[in-house]
Amino acid sequence: MSTPDKTKAGDEFTGLRGIFFPIYNFEIKKFLPMGIMMMCILFVYNIVRDTKDTLVVNAPGGGAECLSFLKLYGVTPSAILFMVIFVKLANMMEREKLFYTILTPFLIFFGAFAFVIYPNIDLLHMSLETIKEIQASYPNLHWFIPVIGNWSFSVFYILSELWGSVILSMLFWQFANEITKIHEAKRFYGLFGMVGNLGLVVAGPTIILCAQYAKSFPQDVDTFGINLKFLMASVVVAGAIIAYTYRWMNKNVLTDPRLYQPGEGSGKKKKPKLSIGESFKYIISNPYLGLIAILVLSYGVAINLVEGVWKGQIKIAFPDKNDYNAFMGQFTTWTGVITIMLMVVGNNILRRLSWRSAAVITPVMVLVTSAIFFFVVWEGTAHDPMTPLLGTTVVMVAVIVGQIQNVLSKGTKYSLFDSTKQMAYIPLDPEAKVKGQAAVEVIGGRAGKSGGAFIQSTMLAVIGGSVSLASLSFILGPIVLVICLIWIFSVFGLNKRFLALTESNTKDSGTTN
Repeated sequence: MSTPDKTKAGDEFTGLRGIFFPIYNFEIKKFLPMGIMMMCILFVYNIVRDTKDTLVVNAPGGGAECLSFLKLYGVTPSAILFMVIFVKLANMMEREKLFYTILTPFLIFFGAFAFVIYPNIDLLHMSLETIKEIQASYPNLHWFIPVIGNWSFSVFYILSELWGSVILSMLFWQFANEITKIHEAKRFYGLFGMVGNLGLVVAGPTIILCAQYAKSFPQDVDTFGINLKFLMASVVVAGAIIAYTYRWMNKNVLTDPRLYQPGEGSGKKKKPKLSIGESFKYIISNPYLGLIAILVLSYGVAINLVEGVWKGQIKIAFPDKNDYNAFMGQFTTWTGVITIMLMVVGNNILRRLSWRSAAVITPVMVLVTSAIFFFVVWEGTAHDPMTPLLGTTVVMVAVIVGQIQNVLSKGTKYSLFDSTKQMAYIPLDPEAKVKGQAAVEVIGGRAGKSGGAFIQSTMLAVIGGSVSLASLSFILGPIVLVICLIWIFSVFGLNKRFLALTESNTKDSGTTN
């Protein structure tokens, strides 16, 4: 016999436990493994995210401007291809087998990249001289040529981008949405983020320590290659923990009668089977999913437009690959610390205030911090990049302001945006949860980033040559502001539908009972 639902959990927890850990003792068995899974997934995500940027930005002939071309012409087509494969596999496999089938190739590649591919890049990649010759012949493709010439870095970048969309947004959150009830989600989801973002706190120092240890080797040694081996080894270990924890939950949690009715959490329910075309038609015809897609698209476009300019400034300030990677590790650490602090606030906002109040905070934060960042960069482009300002350089000021912008934007994203977005999926029918969510997260998420990449790459290609993104900040800034306003209006529209759908499901459940 299952434990009765605690629909007023927020009223039943008081004091510090009500603020920090509103979880019943019998629910810890369910909550803690999910938190550990999320922590390991975010640990891997941040290790590979910072590494991919270091590889591409500092590649021979490369720069932050290459990221736009790579996202548009590499990440987006790969996301679409993966979507096709995922839907096919979802129709053929049970949930647990699908999880392992998707997870394993990522871990194999990351391990092989550090120990097999990277040590042989001189044989596998174009030389710097060849890249420069082709760039001179095709100036409008100046920033696209290094993407092709350093192809293994590009593949690493693509799979690193897909990790967040596929493993976190799809596999983890689909699993969470399937086994979590709405009344549990209000308490669980914010706390998942708190525990999960310990992965950022651990990932940051890991990146810094590996970079520092690698730099202790003699100058004639490839120190970044050593750094890479340690980082990817930690990624494979974290991946193994994810797989083991997922297996343990399926065996010991989803079969627990205190948490589920017999067969309720087994994941062996008959899944709806639609073709890719039918799935997309369903999504397009569903205004609710359309509004969720706008939120995902808006975040992707806005943050991508800011990050491209910011990472260009970082490369100027930290030209050495190990120093660049160490700085990104420090950024990751601060993101994790701030996110966990915001999680405490965000979890209580989710429990005590409205869905709308929680969901609107992220676009407002992105709007305000982006405006400040672009103003600093725009002002800086009017002077020599190394002109002293406030005791430092203009470039370093832009790096610091951009870091603050990214930390606060990602902190609110992890603490509030992700939780509110996932809550919005819960009232939907099984088809929309599985196929609809997959399309929104993978296609929508990648399209968001590729939308920003399209804007940046088009400008760079039209102008041609080695023009930087910083010089385009006077155009990119207003675009980000408009996107954030669309994002805010979409939150209000989705809120009305979310409340109506939740109320409808509650009435239907009451009638059934």
